[in-house]
Amino acid sequence: MSEKKIPYKIYLSEDEIPKAWYNMRADMKNKPAPLLNPGTGKPLTAEELSPIFCDELVAQELDENTPFIDIPDEIRNFYTMYRPSPLVRAYCLEEKLQTPAKIYYKFEGNNTSGSHKLNSAIAQAYYAKKQGLKGVTTETGAGQWGTALSMACSYFGLDCKVYMVKVSYEQKPFRREVMRTYGASVVPSPSETTEVGKKILAEHPGTTGSLGCAISEAVEVATKNPGYRYVLGSVLNQVLLHQSVIGLEAKAAMDKYDIKPDIIIGCAGGGSNLGGLIAPFMGEKLRGEADYRIIAVEPASCPSFTRGKFAYDFCDTGMICPLAKMYTLGSSFIPSANHAGGLRFHGMSSTLSQLYHDGYMEATSVEQTSVFEAAEQFARVEGILPAPESSHAIRAAINEALKCKETGEEKTILFGLTGTGYFDLVAYEKFHNGEMTDEIPTDEQLQASFAKLPKVDA
Repeated sequence: MSEKKIPYKIYLSEDEIPKAWYNMRADMKNKPAPLLNPGTGKPLTAEELSPIFCDELVAQELDENTPFIDIPDEIRNFYTMYRPSPLVRAYCLEEKLQTPAKIYYKFEGNNTSGSHKLNSAIAQAYYAKKQGLKGVTTETGAGQWGTALSMACSYFGLDCKVYMVKVSYEQKPFRREVMRTYGASVVPSPSETTEVGKKILAEHPGTTGSLGCAISEAVEVATKNPGYRYVLGSVLNQVLLHQSVIGLEAKAAMDKYDIKPDIIIGCAGGGSNLGGLIAPFMGEKLRGEADYRIIAVEPASCPSFTRGKFAYDFCDTGMICPLAKMYTLGSSFIPSANHAGGLRFHGMSSTLSQLYHDGYMEATSVEQTSVFEAAEQFARVEGILPAPESSHAIRAAINEALKCKETGEEKTILFGLTGTGYFDLVAYEKFHNGEMTDEIPTDEQLQASFAKLPKVDA
């Protein structure tokens, strides 16, 4: 098809919003290792997970054989408020870079929460409401997930308790206030409001927190309060399932114009955006129908894939959650407070970890000053101020486009623009003032964390 016929933005119609989520695990020959009960060391059953998660979400979490799971009408109707999201051809960025590469990005920031997180938040809130629960608890790093969940809970009339990583709570007060506007209670984590929070503060006085800390607190509150369940914004299989709407829409839009990406790039913290974006493309790769180069981009300050261990580990710092086999830096690892983005989780999705381990995708880590350089370059030519998380993917996409410039190859690049950065201006301010530095954990720091990994005979 003629190059000139490809518009700047490719939109699908409301009727083309996916009617079912895609479950990558159904096409994986090597399934992700099961979650383990930390007490018994045996795979967790639905009965053991039901006090933590909503019943329907437990079923989705454990389902590794059903390729497509129908999206309830109530959720799909909510999606129409901001979906389908646009697939954008980055013509201006291509011209600025003087690259022969064709660059596309799937923009997920066109909703009030400002990110892709709403795709799963509304699903999890729906199942909680359907079960007749009073409310849910959760953690949030930079605040996108907490914002999205507070919106979803407000929509369904559910109580929402958010434990926000302390450094983000202090650096991003406006995102905190959006959550409160939607009715959520927001507590900086670790806190004195939970037993596990008190324990973490005693062991790490003055800590700025981590997602692992916040998860521990949110799970404790959910399990101690009748009528509440815990929900998570990334990492879990159910979340990757819900986020597959990103990739399904992206592929449908590209198929309309006979576009096939050579390289697919996503930022990686816990894996929700990356897993959602690559889902249908990875499905083709797993089935042997097509091949793609898939790149996970993570911060050098929290390099789970590139420097982590593929092992069973706790999903939380308090060591009260199930054990997951994943690429991990150790549940005791806490990223530097200087780390500006939300990609702060010590581990990675079990599904993505298995795919990475089996060679279906690759990973790279980038330093945050170079990430913000890419963010600024992108904002100046594409007109969107990107979130720090998204900017990791932008950095890698620019790097790949510049390689094409050197070689003359006309590769097609697709990356995920997970959201906007308008609540991240403190980080942009530090970058512009020259106060941002690159904090990279030493081998000694990582080894100390690895030494605390649980001993699992599995």
